[in-house]
Amino acid sequence: MNHIIGSFVKGTIDRPMGSAHPDYPDLIYPINYGYVDGIFADDGEEQDVYVLGAGEPLETFEGKVIAVYHRTNDSEDKWIVSLDGKEYTDEEILEAIDFQERYFEGMLLRQ
Repeated sequence: MNHIIGSFVKGTIDRPMGSAHPDYPDLIYPINYGYVDGIFADDGEEQDVYVLGAGEPLETFEGKVIAVYHRTNDSEDKWIVSLDGKEYTDEEILEAIDFQERYFEGMLLRQ
């Protein structure tokens, strides 16, 4: 997993900030959420990402993976991507993703 951190990736935003979760309409995304094009995760779907550094809804992204949120009670890891090159603190990342990750157990992995 540590080999991913520091990599530059690009992909598609399928849940832009301000949109509702498709299965849980009360869950609104305060940040952009999407996937890395062509990189497949353990669940067989393209790799999920939380995208930090945008103040508006996006359709696509390019940025640097700065951390991985490893879910310990689920098969999916979430990559944390910084668009603006900023190195966010653990606290800033955990606060940004808490809207969804509060429902899972996990840990933030950094280099």
